[in-house]
Amino acid sequence: MLHSFLLAFTALFSIVNPIAMALIFSQVTAGRSASERAKLAGLVGLYSAVVMLTALWAGAYVLNFFGVSLAALRIAGGFVVAERAWVLLSAPEAHEAKKQEQAAPAETAEESAFFPLTIPFTTGPGTISVAIALGSNRPPDGGPLTAFFIGVSAAALAIAVLIWLSYRSADRLVALLGPTRARVLTRLFAFLLFCVGVQILLNGVTDALGPMLARRG
Repeated sequence: MLHSFLLAFTALFSIVNPIAMALIFSQVTAGRSASERAKLAGLVGLYSAVVMLTALWAGAYVLNFFGVSLAALRIAGGFVVAERAWVLLSAPEAHEAKKQEQAAPAETAEESAFFPLTIPFTTGPGTISVAIALGSNRPPDGGPLTAFFIGVSAAALAIAVLIWLSYRSADRLVALLGPTRARVLTRLFAFLLFCVGVQILLNGVTDALGPMLARRG
């Protein structure tokens, strides 16, 4: 159970990166009141937990139903994550302007909490692909399976709590860091996110080509 928790927590934290997203969350919700931002933080945390738990518990079965391989999911998810991070690295001003438009103050908190602030802003395709990949690595039926799902579910809930706390304290984080350091840190996290996306993509390519290379060998 502990091993499953640590594995899932590390993987989900790397892809969600609630601290870096909190810095951007502060920018895209700058036009909202403090009470609206606090409400949004709670709703995004709740919706993020639902998204991650659904992907962990049911993602592999949905893939099997539609005939989508895990390798295909990793390739697609890795590409989306890498592309998103690259845009943030190469044109952060345009990226922030787009986020500002998506989270327009004219919308209510309920309207923007799930889309776009939860999906794709916080728990997008990359997070979903990582969660499905974690869930698909479940052990056989029995005691280990129960311990596995308790561990990964606890990790998803812990990440959701961190999202809520980080988003709720976004203004304090920005004030503590300052605008310049916040931008530098955001770009650093964007680069790390780009690396995570490339790694997911490489894992998918390896999964797809591995059997063919093994047969040829």
